[in-house]
Amino acid sequence: MSDIYTLTRRSSPLLLSQPHAGTEIPAALEKRMTKAAQGRPDTDWHMARLYDDMAEALGASVITANYSRFVIDLNRDPDGISLYPGMSVTELCPLSLFDDAQIYLDGQNPEEAEISERKIHYWQPYHDALASEIDRIKAEHGYALLYDCHSIRCILPRFFEGRLPTLNLGTGDGKTLAPDLERAVEKIAADSPYSHALNGRYKGGYITRHYGDPAQNVQALQMELAQEDYMEEVSPFPYLDEKAKKLQPTLKLILEEMLDWGQRTRDRAEGPAI
Repeated sequence: MSDIYTLTRRSSPLLLSQPHAGTEIPAALEKRMTKAAQGRPDTDWHMARLYDDMAEALGASVITANYSRFVIDLNRDPDGISLYPGMSVTELCPLSLFDDAQIYLDGQNPEEAEISERKIHYWQPYHDALASEIDRIKAEHGYALLYDCHSIRCILPRFFEGRLPTLNLGTGDGKTLAPDLERAVEKIAADSPYSHALNGRYKGGYITRHYGDPAQNVQALQMELAQEDYMEEVSPFPYLDEKAKKLQPTLKLILEEMLDWGQRTRDRAEGPAI
């Protein structure tokens, strides 16, 4: 077992990744941070509570980060390459909050050697486990379905104008998900009571783009949720059960469609029994 992530392994071809759900920060590192950063405001709060029951019901495996994205961002390129060139983004080891306030006290930003150490200690184990799970699922089923779970405050002028749609589907501009599956999940979003966007401000981060490869039988979808629709966006960031219960059926329909698509595609490939 690793203290870097929590892995629940189940039998279906669906894998949920939750790279920004962690809240742990080593004590010595936290002392170097501002009070605002110590409140962990940019966490993808309550991912486990929102998804765990449906993941169990669908037999989906789940890998969840234990450490905060302020330690290192597991959904960033390890070489620091921007996911959105020309747009405002946070770094592999973030230096600023989503509202542009400093994470570190003056003179306490991490140097390159420290960033390299964090990559080895925190980033690599999560990705080794994620890659291993994808390989295991492919070996068992012939394909893998990766769903990357995210959420963010619905109004963040640094990153986007106005209010973010509730359901933000990212497929790397169609590169990480088969076209018919992309159409199917977008239809569920469009038919839901919620606003949605496909490859809008959020096209899928490093995890979706790196592991999603339909030609190699790995389908990947990032879901970025507007937090207002299942929780309060101000500290202490409480979960809103009634709002969450209204949202969960739409999320479950999308996960079920991914599983159904996988089974249909496999059945067509295998052809009729003789």
